[in-house]
Amino acid sequence: MMVLGIETSCDETGVAIYHSAQGLLAHYLHSQIDTHAEYGGVVPELASRDHIRKLVPLIRQVCAAAGVGKAELDGIAYTSGPGLIGALLAGASVARSLAYSLNIPAVGVHHMEGHLLAPLLEPEPPAFPFLALLVSGGHTQLVGVTEIGHYTILGESVDDAAGEAFDKTAKLLGLGYPGGPRIAQLADQGNASRFKFPRPMTDRPGLEFSFSGLKTHTVVTLEATRGTREDRADVAAGFQEAVVDTLVIKTRRALRQTGFKRLVVAGGVSANRLLREKLSDLAAVEGCLAYFPRLEFCGDNGAMIAFAGCHRLLAGQHEPAEISARPRWPITQLTPAAG
Repeated sequence: MMVLGIETSCDETGVAIYHSAQGLLAHYLHSQIDTHAEYGGVVPELASRDHIRKLVPLIRQVCAAAGVGKAELDGIAYTSGPGLIGALLAGASVARSLAYSLNIPAVGVHHMEGHLLAPLLEPEPPAFPFLALLVSGGHTQLVGVTEIGHYTILGESVDDAAGEAFDKTAKLLGLGYPGGPRIAQLADQGNASRFKFPRPMTDRPGLEFSFSGLKTHTVVTLEATRGTREDRADVAAGFQEAVVDTLVIKTRRALRQTGFKRLVVAGGVSANRLLREKLSDLAAVEGCLAYFPRLEFCGDNGAMIAFAGCHRLLAGQHEPAEISARPRWPITQLTPAAG
């Protein structure tokens, strides 16, 4: 089955073509970072307008790169949620219209399911079942995965997600948007042990996360310094290590409670080098295998949507020819792909 995937949940326009037998044939991504950087974050209206401008040219480009004509497509997958409603509708409108004109099925894909399955695009994908740590701008979740579509939330953030914490702290440090990569870059020049940062909610049982307090702690810590570049680098290093340690501690706890021997780490924050190193070390100590998506598939992309959508279309799942989007959509509401 040849599937076109479309991702427009936030500030990146991703398109890809995935073949069930041949694998990923081509993928392209247009980032809106430069558009939103001057505002210090994503402006929903600008994001929606840019998706509208870029989608059709990108679809033509990816079809040409894959050597595939539109008439050869067997289905279309698009991000139906969660995300920004205007951005989601931009992708859904194009996907549904194209599917209708070609008389082929289309399926709305859950954005976080796309991230969760991204490591399965690698040459040595994880087998089911596994524990997934999903860390992105809007979500921080520990998920028990039995099969595609069968997910159990074991723990999640009660306030800010890890990615949000990175973005907000980057603003405090004057680093701009996007925050995660900029904090990581500055942290490489800093001393993580100079300032003491808490590891939130690790002193109590459970698998929930909380990162909003780290932002407040950063404000207090920064105000006690002269604000030099060295001070900011040390604060960035301390903050980053606190977030990573918290994620590692809770992941260790989840592995021991569930007995899973495979760990999948996905989402935008999974590109963080320190997080990858510490979780790889954790997996080795716990006697399990760790799987990460390649760096280009950590953030939002069309390949993960094409892959997830292909599996659901192969299972006979598709939806009526109507344009709809779900800005809020719990991943636990999904049904197994085989169902």
